[in-house]
Amino acid sequence: MSFIRINTLNNIAQAGERRPAFVAIGSFDGVHRGHQLLLRKMVQEAKKAGARTAVLTFFPHPKRVIQQLKGRYYLTTIEERVQQIKESGVDILIVRAFDEQVRLTRAADFIALLQDRLDMRQLWGGDFALGYQREGDIPFLRQLGRERGFTVRLMDEMVTLNGRFISSSRTRKSLADGDMMDVTACLGRPYSLRGIIVEGNKLGRTINFPTANMQIWDEQLMPSNGVYATYARLGERRFIAATNVGNRPTINGTRITVEAHLLDFDEDIYGAEMRLQFINRVRPERKFDSLDALKAQIQTDVQQIRATLDR
Repeated sequence: MSFIRINTLNNIAQAGERRPAFVAIGSFDGVHRGHQLLLRKMVQEAKKAGARTAVLTFFPHPKRVIQQLKGRYYLTTIEERVQQIKESGVDILIVRAFDEQVRLTRAADFIALLQDRLDMRQLWGGDFALGYQREGDIPFLRQLGRERGFTVRLMDEMVTLNGRFISSSRTRKSLADGDMMDVTACLGRPYSLRGIIVEGNKLGRTINFPTANMQIWDEQLMPSNGVYATYARLGERRFIAATNVGNRPTINGTRITVEAHLLDFDEDIYGAEMRLQFINRVRPERKFDSLDALKAQIQTDVQQIRATLDR
């Protein structure tokens, strides 16, 4: 069957003929390599059993709602999460709003809904819990499965890297440290930011390094302040770019911005959407004594970035 996205289990009739389903539940923020492995294995097992596959994910993130977390939190936009999950080969994706109704739902009632709407035969996930106050932990779910005719499948092959488990929290920590090599290894792809090009103060033009200023979704995490070797994608075209993330202390800036200097490029792209892929951090952001000193450093940065990414 073709991929179907819906926003509530009540819309499951859109998913066509009813048949047994293997279901994965989780936030899947970042869709890192651990998530990817779980989804691949579920799809493989479902095909052998003649079952269809479904993923139930929540947006906003349950922790963000319950703990009332503010500021930037997500590793991907919801649309990027949807695309990554789609590429895993699942049949149905339910993006459910995590609201008060969901928060107060008892675990047994939630499972009953999955069985009624999806004919769930297997429940897949990591070491998770669901339902009000996380009462539906693994022992609870396994006992309920014996009573109601479904099995619980946990990841029996946790993905590790350098002796540590890959997780969304590890990826967030590495992103905050500017360790893009570890972020890429955890995600299985470079970290990316997507946004519309907007007008800035045009300072870059005065020192012969014009930049594309990006308007980034205000809930997505950004790498720590610094200069990065990146690829800038405009539609199908890709350019090497020197990207600064930070508040531009040399000119006493106060707001965090993302500015990319595209190498060998001279076009008006205001209003265009651009995606930046972060490869590695060249240096932390710092304040220079003058614009001439800043210009000299940018020249060095560009040479280093070109040499790195040309390879």
